[in-house]
Amino acid sequence: MDAQRSVYGLMAEFDSANALVEAARRTHAEGYRSTDVFSPFPIEAAWEAIGANDKRPQLFILIGGIMGMLAGFGLCYWVSVIAYPLNIGGRPLNSWPSFIPVTFEVTILLASLAAVIGMLALNGLPMPYHPVFNVPRFSRASQDSFFLLIEAVDPKFDRQRTRQFMQGLGATEINEVEP
Repeated sequence: MDAQRSVYGLMAEFDSANALVEAARRTHAEGYRSTDVFSPFPIEAAWEAIGANDKRPQLFILIGGIMGMLAGFGLCYWVSVIAYPLNIGGRPLNSWPSFIPVTFEVTILLASLAAVIGMLALNGLPMPYHPVFNVPRFSRASQDSFFLLIEAVDPKFDRQRTRQFMQGLGATEINEVEP
């Protein structure tokens, strides 16, 4: 158990985006779930292949939007009906059509703030250090190399069997990621 925890995981390098996507599909089909992919440009098929379909960002944005809508409408209602009720031109105090612009703007404001804060929280940012930076070849991830990482916390992870599996994926190089 300690031997498996002495590494963060195993990282395989591939020479093309198609090879990375195929390897990610096979890895997910094999049952590995604590995986990640790294590439110089976004590859949506690779994210889909590893099962990265998190619905929490949409939930954060929806909740932020609903809170913004309630806050904007509540502010207008409180000001016009409770705090400073002024009867101008015989209109009702709760004239909701005039509340719509403020309600819309506050909805958009809080939804966008929830999106940014949720993105930072779910991505684990700020993260000035990550163990993958200990692999010397990983500096090529932003230029021309494609990497697949299987983390040691995965229940199916076994250092030798996982290495053999990754060699069968057609990786050009496999590195142990030190914590």
